[in-house]
Parts: sequence; C-alpha cells; structure tokens
Amino acid sequence: MNQYGKVAVILGGNSAEREVSLMSGGGVLEALQSRGVDAHAFDPKDKPLSALKEEGFDRVFLILHGPGGEDGTIQGALEFLGVPYTGCGVMASALGMDKLRTKLIWQALGLPIPAFELVDEHSDFDAIEQKLGLPLFVKPATEGSSIGVTKVKTAGGLKAAYEEARKYDRLVLAEAFVGGGEYTAPVLGDAVNGYTVLPMIKIEPATEFYDYQAKYFRDDTVYHCPCGLSADKEATIASLVKKAFWAIGGESWGRVDFLMDEAGNPYLLEVNTAPGMTSHSLFPMGARAVGMDYADIVLKILDTTL
Repeated sequence: MNQYGKVAVILGGNSAEREVSLMSGGGVLEALQSRGVDAHAFDPKDKPLSALKEEGFDRVFLILHGPGGEDGTIQGALEFLGVPYTGCGVMASALGMDKLRTKLIWQALGLPIPAFELVDEHSDFDAIEQKLGLPLFVKPATEGSSIGVTKVKTAGGLKAAYEEARKYDRLVLAEAFVGGGEYTAPVLGDAVNGYTVLPMIKIEPATEFYDYQAKYFRDDTVYHCPCGLSADKEATIASLVKKAFWAIGGESWGRVDFLMDEAGNPYLLEVNTAPGMTSHSLFPMGARAVGMDYADIVLKILDTTL
C-alpha cells in the first residue's frame, strides 16, 4: 500500500461532536492499518496542523465532525499546507455545514425541500407555527448530529425550541414536518468523473426522531438497506441526490439526507460532507449492500486523494 505513503487520520478535534469523531476515526485507522497502510491518528486538539509536514505525512483521511472539521476551516488549512485530503473542498464543506445556505441553493435550482422559515427573537412565533403547521422541527443552521434539534408538537412550543437551538447557533431554522419516512443516500465521486450513489438506507428511530442518541448509541434504531423503494424510484431519487451534491460542489464522498411524504415525493434535507464511520454509521451500511466491507470503502475514500 505504498501508493498512499504516510497517512494521517485526523480525528477528535474541539467540536461538540468530538466523541463521535474519535469513534469514527478509530474505525478508519484500524481499517487502513489492517490493509497495510502506514496510517497514524492525528488529533488537532493535541498538536498544530503544521506538524503534518514536520512528521512527513503525505495525505490525510479527514474524519473530524462538526465546526472546524467539516465547515471548510481545516480544508482551507490543508489546501494552504498542500496536503491532499479526503472529502469535500472548502466551499462545499462550508455550504454543507450551513443548512440555510444549502437550502437556498437547492431552492434556487428548483430542487424539492421542506417549507422552512428563519427564526429570530423578533419572529412572530405563532404565525410561523400556523404557516408551517405542527409538528415542526427547529434546528441550529450549522450544527450536525441533530445537536440542538427539537420537534415542536404543541402550539406555543416554538419559542422554547428556538431558545434551545439558539444556544448552538445565531441562525435558527423552523422546518415543516414531512412524515413519509427518513432516508439517506451515500455518494462517492466528483463532478468530473461522475458520482456513484450507493444503496439508500431507510431510518426508523425508536425515539421521536433520529436524534444524537439514536444516531450513535442506541441499538433500537432500525435501518433498512435495501430501503424498500422500487428500483425505478431509487434511480429517480439517485439523480436528484447527484444534483443536490453537485449543487454545493460536493466531491470525494458524502451523504445526502432526504425525507419522503405520504404520497412518495422526496424532499432534500441536508448534505453531510464528513459522514460518520462508526459501527452505527450509514455510509458503511450502503457500501455493504454492494459487497464492500468497511475496509474496502475506507480505501475507496482514501483513493480520492490520489
């Protein structure tokens, strides 16, 4: 595996998602080493990025989650250092982290998204509840892993949900509920060489919605892969997913989350430009459905840095 040289698995970091990143990074590191790659853990909480050059790393498998890790910040630093890395570039990472701007781009291209409103302390909370209907979701615009997200089920609940989300971000979104199922589509590739959408996954949380605990720690979330959609339907949605990923400048790998309504219409939700790679994670699950084990998909992602 000399073609990769010395590989840094950048994990941990300082965001609220540090714990998840350590779990993902641990899996990636073990997978690379099991395939003979000269891979080493690198936690930017412990040492500066300049150490990548000093320690002779040739490329980076980037598995940081949250602000600083998947928002274009570290991507820009790695570009400046001239170190190839996995995942989306600066612009796509910044856009993917910002749910508001992602939605605005998709909306401008006529791609389907749930109705939403930007909320602040001056908003008419009752009017927004009336307009979007109940239940509705309230979320910070730039946190991942469902941190700070609330499902508002009763009239008058929006204000408290806004205040909770506001702890994590200045920008807060209220989003209409779409109730026909939650799905995700793993994507590999880039605009030049083309995108591959791996088999989609239907997510059925035992909790009220697919929250932080359901994503990473609970064992009662049910995942369906194949997802139960017809081959034609999955192909139609795959072309929508490719457009959605292309629209933000997506490359290397990522995951596009979408919802279905009761009539079977898809609504794009968000892009994850640094998907989880834990034992519960969905990207490896989609890969398994086409016969790739965890180490296969990790190598496939690392190949995008060559």
